[in-house]
Amino acid sequence: MIERRIILNVILLTHTPEPEKIIAAAAKLCYSQKADIQSLMDGLEPDTVKTFISKLMSMHHESPLEHVSFTFAVEDVSRALLAQITRHRLASFSVRSQRYCSEETFKAVIPDSIDKDPKKRVIFRDAIVDAKNAYNGLQRLGVKNEDARAVLPNACCTRMVFTMNLRELLHFFNLRCCVRAQTEIRELANQMLILCKEVSPILFEHAGAHCESLGYCPEGKMSCGRAPTIEKLLSVYRSK
Repeated sequence: MIERRIILNVILLTHTPEPEKIIAAAAKLCYSQKADIQSLMDGLEPDTVKTFISKLMSMHHESPLEHVSFTFAVEDVSRALLAQITRHRLASFSVRSQRYCSEETFKAVIPDSIDKDPKKRVIFRDAIVDAKNAYNGLQRLGVKNEDARAVLPNACCTRMVFTMNLRELLHFFNLRCCVRAQTEIRELANQMLILCKEVSPILFEHAGAHCESLGYCPEGKMSCGRAPTIEKLLSVYRSK
């Protein structure tokens, strides 16, 4: 039975210590003729670090960001979300195995568009019950988890630990905080961003959907209208 909409849970397990300083040190090595590896951290006071980071962001020199990483643990998200988030190839994932863990009592994530409509909710609930019955029936007949899982739905809950470097994480926020992202992964991205801003307001000052970091929307005709599209800006520029 589907009694309630499952709420995902995400925690920030760990991150690179003093991430701003690490990025500033890497940038310092790139641009300072006299900087040697023994003195990279020298003179990196808060104001200096902030200046380095602002300059990097404005120049789109993002390779120093890759020296910083964040590791999250997430539970009560769907396998559909798993399929989406693993498309971010520069992340590392450890996911609860459906081969070694039985799903006989699995929970299901119900999308908002189905949950708010009683008739759709009944159809969804019946499909989940049928999937559970099929899975458990196959298990009783001696079918191993790795094969019985073939009948499980995308709504099936999972949990995972994953790590992203800062450059990839900001790209993740660009795509997944956008209103065009599916609701579930957008909720995850927004919660992750809140956690990241608590660690470093400087690094994540302009993080979020593309319109937050760029000031315009790159989605063209699929734009939500919150920010002007690049086409609109170019049109205004060319008309001058």
